[in-house]
Amino acid sequence: MTTIIHATDPAELLGLIPALAGFTPRQSLVLLPFRGRRTYGAMRMDLPGDDVHPDAVAQAVLPTLLKVSGVDAVAIAVYTDDEPQPIPDGVLLPRLTLVDALVEMAGEAGLHIVDALCVTPAGWGDYLDDDPVIRPLDSIPAPPEVPGIGDVSGDQDAGAQLPHADLTQRERVGRALGELDDVLERIRRGNPNVGAEDNPLALLAADAVLDDLPAFAEDLLETPDDDGVYSCAALLWCLNRPVLRDAILVQWATDEEFGCRALEAQLEYSAQQSGIPDAIGDVFLGRGVHPDPDRLECALQVVRFAAARAPRHAKPGALTAAGWLAWALGRSSHAGRYIDQALEIEPGHSMASLISTMLSAAVLPEWLLQRG
Repeated sequence: MTTIIHATDPAELLGLIPALAGFTPRQSLVLLPFRGRRTYGAMRMDLPGDDVHPDAVAQAVLPTLLKVSGVDAVAIAVYTDDEPQPIPDGVLLPRLTLVDALVEMAGEAGLHIVDALCVTPAGWGDYLDDDPVIRPLDSIPAPPEVPGIGDVSGDQDAGAQLPHADLTQRERVGRALGELDDVLERIRRGNPNVGAEDNPLALLAADAVLDDLPAFAEDLLETPDDDGVYSCAALLWCLNRPVLRDAILVQWATDEEFGCRALEAQLEYSAQQSGIPDAIGDVFLGRGVHPDPDRLECALQVVRFAAARAPRHAKPGALTAAGWLAWALGRSSHAGRYIDQALEIEPGHSMASLISTMLSAAVLPEWLLQRG
């Protein structure tokens, strides 16, 4: 039998959700995992289409919820553009069958139900009320200010747009990328001699990539250079090569020393098809110690800036890296935007396809589920 725990003030709970999520959800299902009387975050997914059975949604999202350490209760909130439907003895809240399925399966899993709420353009209501009443939206308190969280008035897609880059910037980066590619290809073929036609800046960028890639990746975080055309080109070159891309991402999620180990393992795997060490694979899969979020945030901004200035053919690697970094930070909605753009340009991109599958299955990094 499902145990119901009513929050003392459901409106206040709705007021907290934007602060917990970092945005105001729209067309979304939001689950708040509780430990005792406290919740520490929000899990959001797009509302399913009418062709998806409510039981299938519940079976997909509840296993992820149950991975949250110590979870013993859940609050449910539906944000929908659908209007409540009047019926002879009251109103019918949208997505009732979906919430009924979630409440039933959560109860069977041993979770208490804190509340189940619905926000519509006409107002908000409580699914757990025997006779739901539509209350005005202005009765929901404004989100509290939380350190590190800015404006939360936008929806889940707010902030996912790439920075602006004009045609001149993209052309400069494109030319630099072509020059760098020519130099590195010549070196790969065993001809390291400098030609009179070689751009010295392209040679310096090639040296940075070949001599000490972990130091180059670390410098991008410590001293971001918005005007660094050749450093941007070098990063794009690396992110479009899986062996280097994965080593850089693992380093950004850990530190430079671990990045050196990751690069060695990736190069050995590429040369001998040996296995990747579990410690490195675990980072890529979101397992282990939670990375420094400020470090991931800085890396995401560096990659977003590179993707914005990249010529179209060179964008998929940077967009995919942005997708992984956003996923690692718990921003699955933003990750989905970047991955969709990468797959639009290169439909067969292997890592983008893998991340797309993970997002579709509502897979979250385990380090997010274990946070205190």
